[in-house]
Amino acid sequence: MIRKLLIANRGEIACRIIRSARAMGMATVAVYSDVDAGALHVEMADEAVLLGGAAPAQSYLDGAGVIAAALACGADAIHPGYGFLSENPDFVAAVAAAGLIFVGPSADAIRGMGLKDAAKVLMEAAGVPVVPGYHGDNQDPEHLSGAADAIGYPVLIKAVAGGGGKGMRRVDRAQDFFEALASARAEAQGAFGNADVLIEKYIQRPRHIEVQVFGDNHGGAVHLYERDCSLQRRHQKVIEEAPAPGMTPEMRAAMGQAAVRAAQAIGYSGAGTVEFIVDGSHGLHPEGFWFMEMNTRLQVEHPVTEAVTGLDLVEWQLRVAGGEPLPLAQDQIPLLGHAFEARLYAEDVPAGFLPATGTIAHLRFSDLARNDSGVRDGDEISPWYDPMIAKVITHGPTRAVALSRLTRALEETEVAGTVTNIAFLAALSRHAGFAAGDVDTGLIDRDLADLVETGAPPAAVIVRAALAVAGWDDMADPLAGVSLWAPLGQGVTLGRGDDSLAVTLCPRGPSRVDAVLDGARYPCERRPGGWWIDAQPAPASAVQLAGGVVVFAGAAWAFDVPDPLDRGSASGATGNLIEAPMPGLVKAVFVVAGQAVATGDRLAILEAMKMEHALTASRDGIVAEVLTTEGAQVAAHDALIRLEDDTEVEGAA
Repeated sequence: MIRKLLIANRGEIACRIIRSARAMGMATVAVYSDVDAGALHVEMADEAVLLGGAAPAQSYLDGAGVIAAALACGADAIHPGYGFLSENPDFVAAVAAAGLIFVGPSADAIRGMGLKDAAKVLMEAAGVPVVPGYHGDNQDPEHLSGAADAIGYPVLIKAVAGGGGKGMRRVDRAQDFFEALASARAEAQGAFGNADVLIEKYIQRPRHIEVQVFGDNHGGAVHLYERDCSLQRRHQKVIEEAPAPGMTPEMRAAMGQAAVRAAQAIGYSGAGTVEFIVDGSHGLHPEGFWFMEMNTRLQVEHPVTEAVTGLDLVEWQLRVAGGEPLPLAQDQIPLLGHAFEARLYAEDVPAGFLPATGTIAHLRFSDLARNDSGVRDGDEISPWYDPMIAKVITHGPTRAVALSRLTRALEETEVAGTVTNIAFLAALSRHAGFAAGDVDTGLIDRDLADLVETGAPPAAVIVRAALAVAGWDDMADPLAGVSLWAPLGQGVTLGRGDDSLAVTLCPRGPSRVDAVLDGARYPCERRPGGWWIDAQPAPASAVQLAGGVVVFAGAAWAFDVPDPLDRGSASGATGNLIEAPMPGLVKAVFVVAGQAVATGDRLAILEAMKMEHALTASRDGIVAEVLTTEGAQVAAHDALIRLEDDTEVEGAA
């Protein structure tokens, strides 16, 4: 049995592993970077070891440093979580060479599934259905183009070493193939150091269904049913559920058996996930699924499987790594009810799901959900790592009940201090097609405009914000705001986007005030349970931040509070500036001063939070200045490139 476990990760998964290890009586060791010294996982562990700087290469990707930390503190085993070193076979081999237990599969098993093309050849040999495509070694563009012609358009170009949607391009026409190939290869080379690709048939109405598998070191292998991960944006999962809607017993048996064969083909030990692409155009049937890839680690979405089986998958991992056989046989694994998981991120959805940073000033979760999180009030969302705040997980006896609980839990979750995707998640949970189980990987893209539309804030929300800004939440003196027994009108100005909202508050006695908004009067009364506005219970939570206020009422309604002393900026910034939308690393600059550019031309690439973002020209023009360099670390809103304005161009002519 493992007695002391080092967790080579951070955030919510590190906290998740620590909880299970502690419940099993194990001592736990956290590792951390400079910027994570005060992180929750560091506080939870029995011991903590500093690895190095904020950059992952200096800390969480430093395999030698992780192993040295484990040896120094007397750990028996290392759990990698997911991401970082979890699927690095060289690290796994080094852990074993150091005499430590790696909580996961062998280095050979990871290598066997590490490259998509080789994995598909292996799966074909094991009798696992594979999507029609080309997975060969010939990377000549003409040869790949011919393979695409033979497969039939549309096709999908995929990096063989890919993940997270990087190095992936859909091609609908033969004439677009070479441009898409060059783009996919360039992205794959930058992300993985490997530009090789494979070509697959693009499934027109695809669903992403994956099967949780487990193997032990005694030849045992089982599956723990399926998860549907079809709700995706940019090829990344948003909401996952188990079991898959519309699943039939015949297809579940076929997929489960295929997944177990996949695990057995590589002698798999520990937790893994076999991902399948499914043709959802005519319902689910046993001939309509194909192997995509195998993730040789614990998945982010494993809690939905835990919810419907009643099992602790991390406990299973630790028991198997410690030499035990699988705790249950296939026919002993239950399937109970339905579960959902929504990934709560710090990201700006209307701006294209851009990752965000900020200090979490206020964080409250609903008691209707299991909330797996690695942050709390006062923690910083760093530009160095994935911006996940929490996973919100609900379970119920039926899909409808579990989904209703998810919607309510998302509406009751409160986050202030950074923008989040929570309103988008709640809207997605209310989507009629999703509620009916009519899901596929294109749902979000098709209905994105409706999913990000928040509408105007209700009058009660605006008034509630004004009460907080004016100090009425904290006002103890019942005569405050009264001069010579006459009420003083107090004006509050709130900003929301380009709109300015003016509210006048007029005291009417102890704990009572009238609010006037757009000429309408809203009587407000502070009762023991909170504010009532216009004879209705008002939103309870209003959180003030520097320069703003957030009111929580089924969604987070954020307002700016203009500084009355601010007379405007004299920076001279214009629409000609191309700014960094978030903190990040400038990966590439494609232009020089004096260069002519056209609308849509790529000017630079910014890397932030494991994603690359192309900065493009919003109009035709001439580059006046390049204000950054490749390799520079920039802050949000830093000016990177300036275009000449019209007067400069006319003067030059």
